[in-house]
Amino acid sequence: MTYNHANNSRNILKRNRRTRTWAAAVLLALQAPVLTSCGNFLEIAPLETIVLEKFWNEETDVENVVAGCYAAMQDQTVVSRMMAWGEFRSDNIVGGTGIENNLDLSNIFKENINASNSFLKWGEFYNIINRCNTVLYYAPSVAEKDPNYTQSELRATEAEVTAIRALMYFYLIRTFRDVPYVTEPYLDDNQQLAIPATPFAEVLGHLISDLERVQDYAVRKYPTTKNYYQRGRITQDAIHAMLCDMYLWQQDYQNAVRYADMVIQAKTADYEAELNRMSGVISANQQMIDGYPIISDAYATGNYYGNAFIEIFSDGNSRESILELIYMEDDQMPANGAVSNYYGNSENTVGSVRPADFLMSDINDELFTVFENKYDARFYENMQPVTGSKTLAGINKYANRSVMINLGKAELEGTYGSAYARDHCHANWILYRLTDVMLMKAEALVEMGSPEQMQQAFDIVNTVYKRSNCSATDKNLDPARYSVTNQDVMRDLVLLERQRELMFEGKRWYDLVRRSLRDGNTGKLAGRVALKGSGGSTAISSKLSSMDAIFWPYHIDELDVNEYLTQNPAFGSGENSSIELTQ
Repeated sequence: MTYNHANNSRNILKRNRRTRTWAAAVLLALQAPVLTSCGNFLEIAPLETIVLEKFWNEETDVENVVAGCYAAMQDQTVVSRMMAWGEFRSDNIVGGTGIENNLDLSNIFKENINASNSFLKWGEFYNIINRCNTVLYYAPSVAEKDPNYTQSELRATEAEVTAIRALMYFYLIRTFRDVPYVTEPYLDDNQQLAIPATPFAEVLGHLISDLERVQDYAVRKYPTTKNYYQRGRITQDAIHAMLCDMYLWQQDYQNAVRYADMVIQAKTADYEAELNRMSGVISANQQMIDGYPIISDAYATGNYYGNAFIEIFSDGNSRESILELIYMEDDQMPANGAVSNYYGNSENTVGSVRPADFLMSDINDELFTVFENKYDARFYENMQPVTGSKTLAGINKYANRSVMINLGKAELEGTYGSAYARDHCHANWILYRLTDVMLMKAEALVEMGSPEQMQQAFDIVNTVYKRSNCSATDKNLDPARYSVTNQDVMRDLVLLERQRELMFEGKRWYDLVRRSLRDGNTGKLAGRVALKGSGGSTAISSKLSSMDAIFWPYHIDELDVNEYLTQNPAFGSGENSSIELTQ
């Protein structure tokens, strides 16, 4: 029995009781797809009338709850948190259309984040965590009852939901630092809900240990007939990408490199296998670049760039993808409402947020604070200029179906396709892809610090950079601009390339926080955020001078219901408290 994310969904195991606490969001208000391959619909009564022993009896029961985990991750609230927590406080983003009417959002850009800000609510993440804990609790008993649910399938399920749970906790600790950590399901009202927060390092250690334990049991390769499973569900590649990321945060650089190499080698093997199936006949733009199976941004014919953008972000499910949330190209199916709302749509080129002015003017004013030169196709792909303005732009990535850079024109510019209709964005939200992992490896190599390792890091950055360099001449980074033996120079180069490559993908703020933790100060983070420029930029930089301030405060509701939580000291303890209000 299998499930498909694309199928219509229904509520299973719904709870009437409602509460504001993190354990609230818990329980089994699961959205599970209809299993059309079973020949009938799975009908399940509300929790109050369910005899659990009659539900957790066969593999399809488990699969439905696992399906609910993915459906919950697709929810607009979850994706909007991934965007806000990982991107909105960074130097990439400022307020866009209607920002004056959205106090919570506008206060994020001013660093006036108080404990009542709705973006601090984490209930949906704990909901998914509880779903995973519930599967881990009941699945072994199902394997004992259903002979078709084998031990290897049980272990694969356990690996899958353990990884989903780890991903949710990873978002939480990178955002809030210390969080309540539970691995048992919340099954009844008598369980203790209020528990102290577990320190960041301890939670991170648990997540790494869990993933190390289950990695070998995860699915390596789904059948080709299940087109969206390979990148829409947890695989060994996804777990290895997560471990690379987590070890980078733990500052265990040797293991970060080790797991990055596992992902790169697996992706290379997949590419070579596909090449063999095609009898080695491929177009020039489908060939590997410097030995990496990344997608060329150049089209196979004509003098155009934008190919990688379409394959990765518009078509989705590309060979570079490792894990993404799938939104089927069907208006009857769930849409990526977070992108439609925040990044823009066919009605609003500029969504609720937009690129910082200095990004859009970076090439026009020739300051090149982010982009190396005018030939970086990502400048035109990431942002769509508003007609008549040199600085105002909307976010093109995810919100638009295509962009083409015509190299035959006297001046480089992007020709943009159609944006998704409002509330009907079907762009997949990418959680991990190959160049992200490559650049994590480069970051780890720089921290390891030998001349050979830093040269390797430079070579990786150069590969990622030149695949989008549309210059007709030399596409490589200018080595004269960088001292490969200077660790600080190389740190800045990797951080900058990650900004260019992963812009608006929910990575930038976390990259800056990780840099601050490594440096032991917020100098780099505060300096970059100040580039957004505004009348309050000095005050904002001052607020961000505190290491506590790079994490977010707990929501006031959580403090009300959990006496063991202590507010982040940078934000005070009350509903109206923040670091410091700007004028």
